[in-house]
Amino acid sequence: MSSVRIKLQSVEIDKLNEVIDRIKFIASSAGMPISGPIPLPTKKLKVTTRKSPCGNGTATFDRFEMRIHKRIIDLPANDKILHSIMRVSIPRTVKIKIEMVD
Repeated sequence: MSSVRIKLQSVEIDKLNEVIDRIKFIASSAGMPISGPIPLPTKKLKVTTRKSPCGNGTATFDRFEMRIHKRIIDLPANDKILHSIMRVSIPRTVKIKIEMVD
């Protein structure tokens, strides 16, 4: 039997968890077994810049970091559940990818 893999990624973990909770609620209300959310390693993007606009002066730096959180959810393939999951409102900061897995 084929299954569906839902890959989610976001910079904001709160919004990511909200979408995951909605998907889990939809699957549990239909009585479908759900595998996940499986956390993948968080990607940390770091940028260090000089505070001074001209580049001269004291050696003070600003350190910026952006974290990209990723999760995977596996579900059995079911048309009704997939249609209801696709109707869930997803914030702009959350990227979602749904693919069929054998």
